[in-house]
Amino acid sequence: MTEKDDRQMGTQPLDAILEEKTLANSDLVEISTEQLTHKQVQKSRKGRRVSANIQNKILNALNAVAEKQDFGKKYLLSDLFDYEG
Repeated sequence: MTEKDDRQMGTQPLDAILEEKTLANSDLVEISTEQLTHKQVQKSRKGRRVSANIQNKILNALNAVAEKQDFGKKYLLSDLFDYEG
């Protein structure tokens, strides 16, 4: 397997969560206080391997949205990604 193939992890659980909650990438970017970008969120959703730092930024942003919209749940990294950063 090439290095490029090794970075493609397939669509992540994050994508299904955002679809279920009808959230856009911009919802996470706007609420984030950690310089999260649309490109980082999109790569994460579609399965491009991202660093643990980016994973944590996305987790923090999603939990901020969840708290604001009262989802009644606090997410863990294992809920969003099926690989380790």
